[in-house]
Amino acid sequence: MKIHEYYRVTANMSLNGSIAALVPTIMIIVGNLTFIKNKEVMLLTIPFLIYSIISFQLYLFRMRQSIAIGRNMVGFEATDRSIFEVQNLLVLCMNSLSPRVLIYFPDGYLAGTIKKFRGNGSKKLKSSNTYALYNLDNNVIGFFERKAGRVLKVEVYDFNRKYLGCFEKTKLGWRKTKKELLDSSRRYVGAVEGSSVFMDEQVYDSGEQLVGRLRRGWMPLQWAQLFPESNTPVLSFAEALSDEDKLLRMSVLINEYFIER
Repeated sequence: MKIHEYYRVTANMSLNGSIAALVPTIMIIVGNLTFIKNKEVMLLTIPFLIYSIISFQLYLFRMRQSIAIGRNMVGFEATDRSIFEVQNLLVLCMNSLSPRVLIYFPDGYLAGTIKKFRGNGSKKLKSSNTYALYNLDNNVIGFFERKAGRVLKVEVYDFNRKYLGCFEKTKLGWRKTKKELLDSSRRYVGAVEGSSVFMDEQVYDSGEQLVGRLRRGWMPLQWAQLFPESNTPVLSFAEALSDEDKLLRMSVLINEYFIER
């Protein structure tokens, strides 16, 4: 899914919402004209009509964005890259019946997707707290398993189910938490510090050097022709990190999008 296709899908979701809001409106009108016959009952249609109009306007806005982005992508060609090969990625969340996080390269092509893992075939899970990172070929390249308790954990595994470490969040007070990253031997390898007001998750290594960051509102202007919303979150990693190190630190996305939200 290219970035303009993402905006088209979100536009269609708004259109579906607009149409769905007309259903109770029609039912109220028909029921009132047929049985109740009270003018004041018609006031009940106002909230549904307002929602339908707003959703339809959002649909038109998203479609215009999709068309403009599609034109800007002319000349951009997809290359066979790994999500771990680049320093900067853009993160978008699709709130549908099955929420998922879409990760894009700055050129507008999809880099990967994070969604709930249900398994397949005989291994299909009825309910799971496991999320998977998929590449462009829809192959799993990483697993994140959420474990609730006094200390919330997100355990990280590679595509072979090799344990890499975990993200741990401990509640210290009403609005204060401690977020740490541990390796497979439970050695401390870094911490995550962020703001409770806006998205700016800073990932540090054991030497207190900044090696990763997830923040909103700092997207470079040159990406605006493909990502029109300046608040699109950007995920950045230091070049020195290995693929496994990056995968471990991507557990921040699970906490941000599937736990805190």
